Amino acid sequence: MNQTQSGKPNFWTRRRALASTLALACAAFLGTPDARAQDTIKLGFIGPLSGGNAQQGMGAKNGFLLAIDEWNAKDGVPFKVEGVVLDDASDPQTGVSAALKLVNDRSVVAATGHWNSPVALATLPVFNRSQMPFIVWGAISPKITEQNFPNTTRVTPTLVNENKPLADWAAKDMGAKRIAIVADTSDYGRANEQWFGKFFKDAGGEVVAVESFPVGTTDFRAILTKIKALQPDAVYFGGVITEAGIVRKQMVELDMKQPMLGISGIHDPQLIQIAGAAADGTIVGVPAAQSNPKLEAMYKAYEAKKYPEAHSPYTKYAYDATGILLEAIKTAGVKDKAGIAKAIRNIRYDGANGMTTFDANGQTQIPVDIEVRTVSNGQWGPYTK
Repeated sequence: MNQTQSGKPNFWTRRRALASTLALACAAFLGTPDARAQDTIKLGFIGPLSGGNAQQGMGAKNGFLLAIDEWNAKDGVPFKVEGVVLDDASDPQTGVSAALKLVNDRSVVAATGHWNSPVALATLPVFNRSQMPFIVWGAISPKITEQNFPNTTRVTPTLVNENKPLADWAAKDMGAKRIAIVADTSDYGRANEQWFGKFFKDAGGEVVAVESFPVGTTDFRAILTKIKALQPDAVYFGGVITEAGIVRKQMVELDMKQPMLGISGIHDPQLIQIAGAAADGTIVGVPAAQSNPKLEAMYKAYEAKKYPEAHSPYTKYAYDATGILLEAIKTAGVKDKAGIAKAIRNIRYDGANGMTTFDANGQTQIPVDIEVRTVSNGQWGPYTK
């Protein structure tokens, strides 16, 4: 019995009542554990922060952090954000390890990631199994959104979108009739080979050779010697930066005077560092930046932050991907993964890239115009005849 015979609470009853009152008072003052957990959430970022593609990853990472800083500086936001930045080193296995680290951290609500398509294709099943909302900021293989994982979207155009206008330009504006293709054997390289070749033929051109190589190849002289004998008007390269620099350098060593063409995957200062003076004559088609006030504001804010790295072509994509995640989380709440993913698919986001919406597979629907750029005197700049 918890009362004395006189009907008054005994010592232990009074003590329990006092403890209960104190607990309620503490909860009211501090907030419940769930509420306090929502005060700050984490967003993940994965990209190449080391190795030959680090410039692209560092520029994107800074765009991610800039978007978070701007969110945290706003008045009245329902939660604050901490960024978790991880390196994938352009390596699928390293990328999977990074993805596992994010999905196993219960405070990470959503993530954005990857410049390399093979890395993205390796990590997407990891994010899908946990249903963590994930936006691709850089990788452009069509297979990424063709799988239509409900938690995955992409803010960049696909390599299909980039190759068509480049192939049309090469056939019509540059006047190339015959082109040789050199591409790596990854999904990314094979897709570039397939789509550029198709579009160039559709535009009236002829593909005179298709040569493939494993990623990591350093000697292309045998391939290039065969191509040189065919006397094409240009060589299309369907890989990424390191091998592109080596190919261009060895083309010049073999006295091949043709230009080397490619899409945004080789548009990087690192190519010039690898190829040296031989980089002159490399031509790329990159998605044209549609100037708008929000893009200009992002560039201005980026400069004000004084990041050690210059912004890259992917800074604006990571910046918008982060903004989209934040708005979707605000709409759906921090605990509803499926709701966040649905909010992303349904969003109309006015950002640095213009008005972003997604199709039924989670692919951005922003139309793609390309800007043709070339290396001249050791610098990337607009192409002029």
